[in-house]
Amino acid sequence: MTKAFTKTFAAAPAHIDELGHVNNTVWVQWIQDLATAHWDAVARPEDHEQYFWVVIRHEIDYRGNIAAGETATGTTWIPDPARGAKSVRHVEFVDETGNRLVTAQTTWAMLDRATQRLARVRPEILAPFQQ
Repeated sequence: MTKAFTKTFAAAPAHIDELGHVNNTVWVQWIQDLATAHWDAVARPEDHEQYFWVVIRHEIDYRGNIAAGETATGTTWIPDPARGAKSVRHVEFVDETGNRLVTAQTTWAMLDRATQRLARVRPEILAPFQQ
């Protein structure tokens, strides 16, 4: 079982597209911001200093949307052990009434800060993210 991390995002006028709701590119940014906030909040200091993550794949389902002034709460979790340098993260955004707006599965690769090369994700690196 994994620990979930939650953060709320507010739709600003700059986030709104010609259809009157949050643009899909903003959702992608919020997915990345949510994942980064999770890493920053939970990772052990030594891991945060030694490693960083880059996205290598996004799989996103857009099910609903919000307009300017509305909020969406994003929840993310890491359900499975890493495979080599890769880890899969799940994300879900809901509106203020709990309706699901966006779901995503994103694959991240961990790199060593000093060498900028792929680094194997050892179990102890993901342990703080799991129960």
